[in-house]
Amino acid sequence: MMGFSVAASLGTHVVLRDTHQTKFKCQFLCGTEQNNRIGFEFSKHKGIHRAIFVSKQEFTELDERKSPDEVKEEIKKCYELINRLGRGALYLGSSRLGPSHAHYVQAQGLAKEIANLLDCTSWSGAGPGLMDAVTQGGMLAGKPVGGFKIGKEAGEWTASNFHPYLPSENYLTCRFFSARKHGLVDAVVRNNSFDKTAVVALPGGIGTLDEMFEILALIQLERIGSELPVLFLLMNYDSFYSKLLDFLNDCENWGTVSRGEVASLWKICNSNSEALAYLADFYGISSSDRKNVTKLCSTHESPSS
Repeated sequence: MMGFSVAASLGTHVVLRDTHQTKFKCQFLCGTEQNNRIGFEFSKHKGIHRAIFVSKQEFTELDERKSPDEVKEEIKKCYELINRLGRGALYLGSSRLGPSHAHYVQAQGLAKEIANLLDCTSWSGAGPGLMDAVTQGGMLAGKPVGGFKIGKEAGEWTASNFHPYLPSENYLTCRFFSARKHGLVDAVVRNNSFDKTAVVALPGGIGTLDEMFEILALIQLERIGSELPVLFLLMNYDSFYSKLLDFLNDCENWGTVSRGEVASLWKICNSNSEALAYLADFYGISSSDRKNVTKLCSTHESPSS
C-alpha cells in the first residue's frame, strides 16, 4: 500500500508527499473547479520533484532554483523594467489592509500627490492592500506605475502571477525574493540631480519590516548604490510605529546603535501633508506648487492624521 503525508497546502489545493518513496505520478481535479487541475510527480530520491498548477488564467510551475544564472536573469529583467518606466517613489506596506481601512485611503492619496509633486513613477510590490492603494494613487495622478510582484503575498490564499488591472508590461512577477529586492532598491537610486525618488514605509507587518530595515541598512552602510542621498519616509499613521521607535530608542540606551544614528536615516511623518512638505523642501519645489499639492492632499487625510 502506498502512503502519503501532507507536504504543503495551497489554498484549496493540498500537495501530498509519498512516504514510501515510490516513484508515482498523479493528476486530479481540485474541489468543484473543473478548470483547475494539479499535477504531481514523486521521486524516490527527492520526494516531490515538481508541482504544476493549471487553470484558465495562469500556468505556474513551482520548482527549485537550478542555477544562480536564473536569479541573475530575473535581476536583469527588474533593471530593464526600471530603465523603461523610470525611478521614483517606492512604497512598502501591508498587503492586508483593504479599501475600507483609513490607512488605505491615506496611502492612496499620498501616492497620488507624491507622483504629482515629484513627477515620478510609483513603485511597489504590486500586491493587494496598501500596495494596491498606492498603485491606484499613482494611476489617478496619470503618472507611470510599476511593480515587482511575487507569486504569493501574506494574507493571500491563492498564488497568482497576474495583476488584475496593471498593464502586463508595467510589472514583473518575480520567482525569487532576492531579485525582487534588487528591483525595489534600484527603483530609488539617484545618480543625477534630475532623479526625484523616495522610500515611503507605510504601516505593515513582517514583510514590510524586512524590506524597510534592509534598505535602511544599505543607506546606513552607504551600500545602496546611489551617488546622491535617498530619502526614507516612515509614515507613522495613528502612531502605528511609535512602539518600534521606542524600541530603537532603547537600542541607543543599550549601545547597539549610536545616538541619533537611526534618526539620521529617515524622516518620521505623522501625516501626508508633513511628508509632502518634507519632500518639497528637500527637492527645492516652489512654495506655490507645494501649497497646491498640500491642499489637494488634505482631502485624502483622515481626521486622526
